[in-house]
Amino acid sequence: MRIARDMAGLRAALRAAPAGGVAFVPTMGNLHAGHLSLVRTAREHAKQVAVSIFVNRLQFRPGEDFDSYPRTFERDCAMLEAEGVEWLFAPDEAVLYPQKQDVIVHPGPLGEELEGRFRPGFFQGVATVVLKLLNCVQPATAVFGKKDYQQLMVVRAMARQLDLPVKIVAGETVREADGLALSSRNTYLSAAERAEAPRLHRVLQRVKQGGHPDEALRDLTTAGWLPDYIEIRRRRDLAPAGPHDRDKVVLGAARLGRTRLIDNLEF
Repeated sequence: MRIARDMAGLRAALRAAPAGGVAFVPTMGNLHAGHLSLVRTAREHAKQVAVSIFVNRLQFRPGEDFDSYPRTFERDCAMLEAEGVEWLFAPDEAVLYPQKQDVIVHPGPLGEELEGRFRPGFFQGVATVVLKLLNCVQPATAVFGKKDYQQLMVVRAMARQLDLPVKIVAGETVREADGLALSSRNTYLSAAERAEAPRLHRVLQRVKQGGHPDEALRDLTTAGWLPDYIEIRRRRDLAPAGPHDRDKVVLGAARLGRTRLIDNLEF
């Protein structure tokens, strides 16, 4: 695996990429089996795979966990090498943001819904760094997980409306045996919180099966969670689902102790 730390090294490395381009998986590191599943999905779309590791300050609000977000670079490299990843782009902050980033990508109304209501500016930070990374790596395909469903939709909309020459591919959510969706932030959970955490998946399952979102919110609150939302949306654009919409997704976010968890289920 070739590791590039700056733009010159990245461009020099990618000159050796095969015809047809690479498939790209952007990450913030602290990798787990969900990330490796995205790498395997990427492998289905190109002969060679590039991954990035970059903890993006722009998508963290003041008081969030930018400084404490786990950095596990050596472990991450070993995991990626075991998967046969050919290229790793791991820039320092000064490489991606050599000056104050005044030009920000605004994702439009979609970025102000759901997560955008509770984390203002989050999707501006996501869209900005994803656009920069896509411009740096210039992949033919980029893979984003359904675990971050709204993020996937924001990136798809950006690629479509800005005519980016990249195919955005969705990767399925990977779960623990008890249903908890894999997340780098799961490591923040105490043992008792980890035992409780699958409740979010269970209440989403009940909504999927016909339960009302308000009942799910009450269940979480009674169990000591601080829920932000549980809502049913249309899959294609995350607009509120109507009675005649067939393809839906229920999305939820709630805080358990100091850890904020998100999840979703299509139906």
